[in-house]
Amino acid sequence: MPTTLTNTEPTPLPLVIAGPVLRKVTASEINIWLVTTKPLKGVVEIMDASTHNVYTSQSLDELQQLQIGQRAWVSLLAIKGDYPTHQPLRYQIQTQDGLLTELLPHLSYEQDQHSHQGLEFVISEKADYVLHGSCRNPHYFSQDTLVTADEKVASLRVDERPDMLIMSGDQIYADHVAGPTLDAIEQVVKLLGLPDEQFEQAPIADTKALYKHPDCYYGRDKLLPHYVDDGSLLTKLFPHRGTPIFSAKECENHLVSFAECFAMYLLVWSPTLWDLIKRDRLLETAFTVGGKTLVPKWQQQWRDEKVQIDNFVAGLAKVQRLLAHIPTYMIFDDHDVTDDWNLTIGWEQAAYSNAFSKRIIGNSLIAYWLCQGWGNAPEKFNETFWRHANHFFDAPSSQAQDAFIQHLYRFEEWHYTIPTSPKVVVLDTRTRRWRSESRMNKPSGLMDWEAMIDFHQELVHQDKVIIVSAAPMFGVKFIEALQRVVTMLGKPLMVDAENWMAHPGSANTLISIFTHTKTPTNFVILSGDVHYSFAYDIKLRYRKNSPNIYQITCSGIKNQFPTQLLTICDGLDRMLYSPRSPLNWFTKRKRLKIYKRAPSTHNFYRLVNHSAIGELRLDDEGKPSHIGILTSDGEEINFPPTRAEDKGK
Repeated sequence: MPTTLTNTEPTPLPLVIAGPVLRKVTASEINIWLVTTKPLKGVVEIMDASTHNVYTSQSLDELQQLQIGQRAWVSLLAIKGDYPTHQPLRYQIQTQDGLLTELLPHLSYEQDQHSHQGLEFVISEKADYVLHGSCRNPHYFSQDTLVTADEKVASLRVDERPDMLIMSGDQIYADHVAGPTLDAIEQVVKLLGLPDEQFEQAPIADTKALYKHPDCYYGRDKLLPHYVDDGSLLTKLFPHRGTPIFSAKECENHLVSFAECFAMYLLVWSPTLWDLIKRDRLLETAFTVGGKTLVPKWQQQWRDEKVQIDNFVAGLAKVQRLLAHIPTYMIFDDHDVTDDWNLTIGWEQAAYSNAFSKRIIGNSLIAYWLCQGWGNAPEKFNETFWRHANHFFDAPSSQAQDAFIQHLYRFEEWHYTIPTSPKVVVLDTRTRRWRSESRMNKPSGLMDWEAMIDFHQELVHQDKVIIVSAAPMFGVKFIEALQRVVTMLGKPLMVDAENWMAHPGSANTLISIFTHTKTPTNFVILSGDVHYSFAYDIKLRYRKNSPNIYQITCSGIKNQFPTQLLTICDGLDRMLYSPRSPLNWFTKRKRLKIYKRAPSTHNFYRLVNHSAIGELRLDDEGKPSHIGILTSDGEEINFPPTRAEDKGK
């Protein structure tokens, strides 16, 4: 059944509504992502920041622009050329409405005296100063640490700035959306004329029916599909009892359509559209949704969330500025799609055998590709991929959308590398899972055998490497043990039971990679996911020439772990799983000796529970010379070397 674009009355809109975001940059290619309300006309220029010598001037008509809605175009400006590295450059976009820096003057840093000529950046062939983080929940109560990162960059000369920003998952929360954000999304969908959708196996026929439904706000969990878990004890006792496919604890505003997922990205990376919608619309309509009034509980939650969202929006201009200046790379984790995405083979079978849930997950993947994946490694998306994408975007229909989604499910190239020194290897730990053969509800390994072999090949003959894994490769052992107990009880969805050690095949293969003689001398692992920060130094037991393995976890950018629970887990982990503890012999990482770095703020505890962005500096050998985090309050916390690491230097 054909899908139509929502008709909206013409309203004057600014040209640029999201971006620019500086994506993959090399000596031969610069990629700039942005979203506009009409097709761009004009030129984009890359020039020397000092001499203003123009290296490249390219017509925007020659670059790829995808129409997403009646008034929405996504562009990834891939500007090829021969560019110098490690020296200041500028990019400027001359549009039909004026210069980019005139349209968005807040993108320029105050100390830049020549910002009218373009935005300043550096192409670095090194990765020895990296900002990294994950888990950015707009309505969490802490401050947005991307704002903190921008303020840090603002204090640095252009040649002192980070080589890159790596965001390692949960850049959006498609499954946990605040009421004020969902209302903004609905308004943006109409404002931009984003496509409507029809649904199968759903209690609503299409997106128009969704927005008229009384459960559209704070009740979508009632609309999401269920399945019958034949292996569950409760199902045997109550055979007609359904289990929700979407397991997020707070999915009452779960995003459903592609248009909603796409609009979410625009609202978390730019302040522009927030100024074009009515943020108090639900309040002005007395919280009436689908002819019914929200119950007092949800009205109060909306008010509480509105305070946090207003605070979040106030910082978006600085977030937009940061992303415009620092090359940014991303990879998905579960919340970019939905909580516990592909956690078990049982979950996969339930989710992908239902047309409605399959469409919801696929919509998140389409939006991920458009807003995150495309800019990481544009060369990964071949002619076949583009044929499916263009078929859907050129003439949106349910058939074309389902075909594109099916291609995305088969796509196995979300992982990528960044050609720097050290080489950066970014892993896909979500779509190539090592599925359990023993039980349907047992967590899958984060990467299957073929994916692990591909990973290993990227490491061979490298002397140093940075690995980006959404989840820590070596987690807090006490918490992992707790997860294992819950999994044994048949309830992996009750806790975040995903970790590298949860599956014996992937765990043993991972450790074998680290022990292989042809892999690097120095490994740095960057991870997130867990909502707290820590750093480990890892050595192989009984090996004189052990590689140096450093795991650095920073999470979340705007999220935290329950404080009291983390304090208990931290203390018990330190007491029960010290490097000399005999309990280590009952774990899959018994061949490793793990030393936990103490943060500069505390002598006993090892885990920092504060929203933060990670800050990593490496020496010429690829060893960390500085491991730290910048908290949302502006505090700098360091993780100095352990005594064991000092002895190894």
